[in-house]
Amino acid sequence: MLKDNLLLLRNLNGYSQEAVAEKIGISRQAYARWESGASVPDVEKCARLAEIYDVSIDSLIRQDNIEGVGMVPPASKGKDIWGTVTVNERGQIVIPKAARDKFGLTNGSRLIVVSDEVGIAMLPAEAFEEHLRQVLLMAQNRAES
Repeated sequence: MLKDNLLLLRNLNGYSQEAVAEKIGISRQAYARWESGASVPDVEKCARLAEIYDVSIDSLIRQDNIEGVGMVPPASKGKDIWGTVTVNERGQIVIPKAARDKFGLTNGSRLIVVSDEVGIAMLPAEAFEEHLRQVLLMAQNRAES
């Protein structure tokens, strides 16, 4: 798991083994041994790796697999990959239970659906509306000054 994540994260970030090793203060050979699984970093080095790759230590040493996709890279701190959902014939989806639990979503919860060219996201309506109120208030304050 760790060795696979190290290789995946390094390649996703466009780093060489030498560049990562330099950031940590170790030899390239030592880092190569971590990626091959021949050895593992100590806790302090894991913390540095997590910092370099902007992931939690937990996600660094854990492997996430999504059905139909396979292994996915560890998500950045504060972000999660919940898995896949299927849109049914009525356009409905079921949000994974872990995501519903984390955000306190229950029957009747309101979500705002937003998108860009790549895809869609859902935000709790209350959080979106509060953020919008703050933006409008800031704009009003600027207009008055």
